[in-house]
Amino acid sequence: MGMTGKAPDGSITLAEMREFASFAAATQRYIRRSLDVAFHRADAMELWCRDVVEAASIKAQSRMYERIHELRTMVPDDSGLEQVEPFMAPLIGISAFDLAQDRLTSFSAYRFLYERLLGAGSRPWLPGAFCAAASLPNLHPDKRRALLQSISEAAATAIGWSNREPSFYPEWVEKVDVNNIAN
Repeated sequence: MGMTGKAPDGSITLAEMREFASFAAATQRYIRRSLDVAFHRADAMELWCRDVVEAASIKAQSRMYERIHELRTMVPDDSGLEQVEPFMAPLIGISAFDLAQDRLTSFSAYRFLYERLLGAGSRPWLPGAFCAAASLPNLHPDKRRALLQSISEAAATAIGWSNREPSFYPEWVEKVDVNNIAN
């Protein structure tokens, strides 16, 4: 049997799951919460809110994410400058909000979330939006340094991007009490 050069869908999903599992617990939680806020998958306030600070963060995130559905339709299909500004300006603003929450600690975590928020077509634009948002003065200089150092040269200078849509969208999973499981 010969190799076709194309990975089976299951192995791609498994790779996405492995990548998600490599993130810190706080990052995983923020990604799941963000997807719930963006796509109204669940009542984010009820599911994710632990205190008044988090309640305020979820409300602010809901306001910021109001443009996500519009941005999904605006992803530029080429590098024409007339398409870039209407897309990148709000993307940088939303990205700056997310990075300021101190839960997306690397480009890979940011990319993982934003590929799901905006779709595969956004991939070429994510390094620029990330670098712009990570460079803004609202972040502490040490945080800016750590974020900017997290993007690899390969990610920043890629000559091509996959157009395959993400297949794994992590969701809240109820904790199982192992003491109540029948043997």
